[in-house]
Amino acid sequence: MWMRSSIRIRRPVPERIDLGLLDTSVVIDLHEFEPHQLPHRMAVSAITMAELAAGSSATEDIAERARRQDRLQRAEAVFDPVPFGVNAARAYGRVYSAVRTHGRNPRSRFADLLIAAVALGEDIPLLTRDLQDFTGLDRLIDLVEV
Repeated sequence: MWMRSSIRIRRPVPERIDLGLLDTSVVIDLHEFEPHQLPHRMAVSAITMAELAAGSSATEDIAERARRQDRLQRAEAVFDPVPFGVNAARAYGRVYSAVRTHGRNPRSRFADLLIAAVALGEDIPLLTRDLQDFTGLDRLIDLVEV
């Protein structure tokens, strides 16, 4: 029986992959990408949708609040979010442990780590604008910087 290696490698902008889970940072900047820079099929987690929903409340600037609300509505129209389910809940323990092993505080990047757990639980590469948000997870998750 063939088994995938558990060691994952960080890679810069890759050959176009088939399926990828977009980190919130990628969804926020989605308009900046050319199609060839993104997977053929894109997914977002329910955690990303929650971050987008909270985003409009995180600013006092009325114009920025409107932009964030527009971004949320566009994402809701396009994506059917991957839920934080049983597989992600089980994977979160491994994500938490890996982050602690690298001397980082898991609580400070809670939403990012929940998104990482979704990627791990569903075995989907995770696309992000900032690999540092996921330091210590490259042996668990296929991290792709875009």
